[in-house]
Amino acid sequence: MSEEILINVTPQETRVAIVEQGVLQELHVERATSLGLVGNIYRGKVCRVLPGMQSAFVEIGLQRAAFLHVADILECCSPEKEKAIQEVLHEGQPVMVQVIKEPIGTKGARLTTQISIAGRFLVYLPQQQHIGVSQRIEDEAERELLRERLLRLLPENRQGGYIIRTMSEAATDEELLADIDYLQKVWSNIQAASHGAADRSLVFQDLDLPMRVLRDVVNDETERILVDSRETYQKLLDFASHYAVGAVKRIEHYQGGRPLFDMYHVEHEINKAMSRKVELKSGGYLIFDQTEALTTVDVNTGGFVSGRSLSDTIFKTNLEAAQCIARQLRVRNLGGIIIIDFIDMDEPEQQEAVLTELKKTVVKDRARTGVNGFSTLGLVEMTRKRTRESLAHLLCEPCPSCKGRGEVKTAQTVCYEIFRELLRNAKQFTAREFRILAAPKVIDLLLDEESQSLANLSDFIGKPISLQAETHYAQETYDIVLM
Repeated sequence: MSEEILINVTPQETRVAIVEQGVLQELHVERATSLGLVGNIYRGKVCRVLPGMQSAFVEIGLQRAAFLHVADILECCSPEKEKAIQEVLHEGQPVMVQVIKEPIGTKGARLTTQISIAGRFLVYLPQQQHIGVSQRIEDEAERELLRERLLRLLPENRQGGYIIRTMSEAATDEELLADIDYLQKVWSNIQAASHGAADRSLVFQDLDLPMRVLRDVVNDETERILVDSRETYQKLLDFASHYAVGAVKRIEHYQGGRPLFDMYHVEHEINKAMSRKVELKSGGYLIFDQTEALTTVDVNTGGFVSGRSLSDTIFKTNLEAAQCIARQLRVRNLGGIIIIDFIDMDEPEQQEAVLTELKKTVVKDRARTGVNGFSTLGLVEMTRKRTRESLAHLLCEPCPSCKGRGEVKTAQTVCYEIFRELLRNAKQFTAREFRILAAPKVIDLLLDEESQSLANLSDFIGKPISLQAETHYAQETYDIVLM
């Protein structure tokens, strides 16, 4: 299946959309004020060691200290001798670390001391001697051939190990050798920079988003790469001419009259990805609810009536939902635990077919995923590796009115809160008059349906009550002013 990569660049933000047959499959956003951290290498300083948790916190110059677990410390994971974290780290110790997971929510970045440097065809492991092969290459014979081929190209006295990436299957020996040379130079520069670096400082910064996409995403199925910035277009051409020669002819400078993302309906898809509800073509729909711990997806038939029976309608809706869920997880970049509530199916064969469809559609996901079968409650549990913020957390913030609940109190509920607050104020303070400042809808209700209740309350406290509508107030916001 052919794909197109669209790169939209502004001084403040770079967005990359991966489109397959005209449908958005992935979206990556990088802002000038918050560049991605994964892959960056820092000279950090240990600020706290927690033997009980076998972990440590390391200051690397970010707002929050980053987290380092014993499993990500090279000296603690040596096959010859495993060590406890307190044997390797102590407070105040400088340590070279690499970010493997972005800060997410209230959590700091996740770190490792096992440095890896990504090239187009290989990942270099300067502190190890291991030669590995990407898990995406499943054929064992193919894996062994690739391993033997790389070993033939490497010098006998090589320093460091490598992981062979999926794109290396189509690479020539010359391209692999060029990648090896590039990675060795990068590591030499990192070593030189680390010697004179101060604590809590950046030693190596990974490529920016367009370059990373060219390095990590572009493959034989990529039909073309459209970029709407001439400067970025020239940078991509220069990078590709050295490290991705096969991609040079596919890079195009988009100069159309309409914005690039509008031309390919990407803006519309982004807005849909911000919505809780996703319509299915059949008439059914999905409901996505994202919490800090997990994401739930509820499948509903909606107005879809098709097929010979209700069972057939449900089955077809669930099949379409499985395809749509896999795509939405990529577009929204949802990670962690995902619980899917498909519509109940009576036939085990139908359950198995829906599960097979879901597994088939998540295979193309670049993030590591795992799909379990139906539970006794009829729910499907799956996992998706989370390395950066979801699209909603990146582009949105909690609503100031509902504070992230997704709901606001009704105008009537707010009226009754105001009545209770007036009673409290009347008992505590002496005032000539009480004035209520509230949203127009609340004031209208106080003047109409609740006018008798307001008059009775005024008589009860023995003070006049006046009303003032504030158009900029949210529905739950009000003030009571003592006059």
